[in-house]
Amino acid sequence: MREPTVDRRQVLGLGGALGLMSATGLSAAAVLSRRPPATGAELRSAVPLPLAFRVPLPLPSVLKPVSTSGGVDRYEITQREAALEILPGVRTPMWTYNGTFPGPTIEARRGRPITVTHRNELPVPTVVHLHGGRNTPSSDGYPTDLVLPNGWPDPAHTMHGMRGMHDPRAVVTRLTRDYTFPMDQRPTLLWYHDHRMDFTAPAIWRGLAGLQFVRDDAEESLGLPAGRRELPLVIADRAFDDHGHLHYPALDPTLRKQPGVREAYVAGVLGDVILVNGAPWPMHEVDAARYRLRILNASNARHYELEAVTDDGRRLDLVQVGADQGLLAAPATHRSLPIAPAERYDVVIDFSSVPVGNRVRIVNRLGSGRTRDVMAFRVARKAADGSRIPRVLSNDVPAWRRSDAARVRDFSFRAGRMHGGHGWLIGGRPFDPARTDVTVPLGDVEVWRLIADVHHPVHLHLVGFRVLSRSGKQPLPHDAGLKDTVSLRPGESAEIITRFDGYRGRYLFHCHNAEHEDMGMMANLEII
Repeated sequence: MREPTVDRRQVLGLGGALGLMSATGLSAAAVLSRRPPATGAELRSAVPLPLAFRVPLPLPSVLKPVSTSGGVDRYEITQREAALEILPGVRTPMWTYNGTFPGPTIEARRGRPITVTHRNELPVPTVVHLHGGRNTPSSDGYPTDLVLPNGWPDPAHTMHGMRGMHDPRAVVTRLTRDYTFPMDQRPTLLWYHDHRMDFTAPAIWRGLAGLQFVRDDAEESLGLPAGRRELPLVIADRAFDDHGHLHYPALDPTLRKQPGVREAYVAGVLGDVILVNGAPWPMHEVDAARYRLRILNASNARHYELEAVTDDGRRLDLVQVGADQGLLAAPATHRSLPIAPAERYDVVIDFSSVPVGNRVRIVNRLGSGRTRDVMAFRVARKAADGSRIPRVLSNDVPAWRRSDAARVRDFSFRAGRMHGGHGWLIGGRPFDPARTDVTVPLGDVEVWRLIADVHHPVHLHLVGFRVLSRSGKQPLPHDAGLKDTVSLRPGESAEIITRFDGYRGRYLFHCHNAEHEDMGMMANLEII
C-alpha cells in the first residue's frame, strides 16, 4: 500500500501553543486570511478512484418504529459490521447502524417522545449522541456511558483504554441501551453518531453516523419544497487503502486500547474522496424546480465552502432557510456557504433557470484537485412547482439580548501538552470526566467568548445559541438563526449567547474536529 502523504499547502498543524506554524510553512497572514488552509493533514487513497458524477446519489432509508403505543415511538438499531459498496465494484468493511452508511433516518414529530434501543454487536464499546437534541443527561451520550459488547471485560467504572481515567458517574450497560428523546424542540435536522471517549473520530470515520429529523405542522405549512424535492445530503471525506478498506492513521487500529492518531495527523484527518450519502462524487437527477437541501458536514475535520455552479459558469443562489437548530426568522441568500464539521444548513436551490440536460455542480471552494468537487445535479425535465419561500419563516427564534446575560465567560481553544504528548485544550486543560469545568443555574442566560488558535468548530450539548459577534465585528451572514456549532477560524474569537434551559445534569461542550475532541478538547458543563 502506498503511504499517504501530507500536502504542506493543505495543512495547518498544531500552531499556536506548540510553535509549529513555522514548521508547516505558514505565515501569520495566512492564518488570518479569509480562507486559510485546512486544519489537518490529508490521507491519499491507494485504490483507483471513480470519475466524478457517475454514481447515483443514494437516499438514506427511513426507519420504521417497532411500536407507537403509549404516545411514544420506539425504534431499534443494531450497531454491526458490514461490507458495503462505497466505491463502485469494491466492498469496504465498515461499522454501521443497521448495516448501512449513513445509518437509517429517524423521522420524529415535535413533542412526541421517541425511544431508540441500540444493540452493540461491534468489537468495542460504543456511545450514542443525538447531536443537536434537547436530551436528558441519561440519554445525551456522555462519552463514558458505554454500551459494552458481549465478552468485553467489565471496566468497573474505569475506562478501559482511555488513559485510565476514573468516572464515578458513568452508567455502563452491556449489549443494549435505551435512549429516550423528548423531542421538545424546534423542527430541524439532527444527527446521531458515536461519542465514545477518546475514540469518537475513528468510530465516525468507520461509519457510525445517521440522520434524525424533527417535524411539526407549522413548518410543513410553509410551502417549502417537500417530498422527493427535499434531499438529505450527508457530506463526508474518506480515504481508502489498496484493498478498498477505509484508511485511518489510528495508533491502535483495533480501537481497543491506545487512542490517538499518528503524529502527522494530530491536527485532524482529511480524506481525498468526497462522499455524499455514502457515494463518491454522486449525481442526482432533478426537475427544473426548487429543491430543499438538508446539508450535514459529517467529516471529521474537513471544512467546505459550497457553491452551486452551472455548466456555463453561472453561480446559483443558495437560499438559507434554516441552521443547526431550525428555521431562520427570514431567508438569507448566499452565493457560497461555508460549513464546518457537525454544522447543518437548510438550503433551497432553484433549478428552474437551468436548461434541461445541463448540470449544476456543487463545488468546495476550499478544496483542490478531486476534493474541489462534491456532487452534481442534472436537470432532467421541466415540471410544475408549487413550492415557495416565505418572507417570514419562523417567529420563535430566541431574541436574547446581551443585557439578559447573568455572566460572561471566556474560553480558549488551543493546542497544548497532555499526558506527555500533543493535545488540544480548553482553557489550558484537557478533558477529565471527573472534573466539573462550568456550573450554570438552570434558566440563566450567558454570553460565552470563544477564542481559537486554528480551526475549531465548537459544539454545545443541550442548548442552541446565537452568534453575537466575530472578533468584535458583526456576525457573518451564515451565522443567522439558532445554532449548536460555531466555526471558529484561525486566530478568531466569537461571542455566543444562550439560555441554559431544558434539564439539570451533566453535559459537554467541545471542538467537533473529531481528532481534537479525542485528544482532550472537551469540557464538562453542569446545569444545576
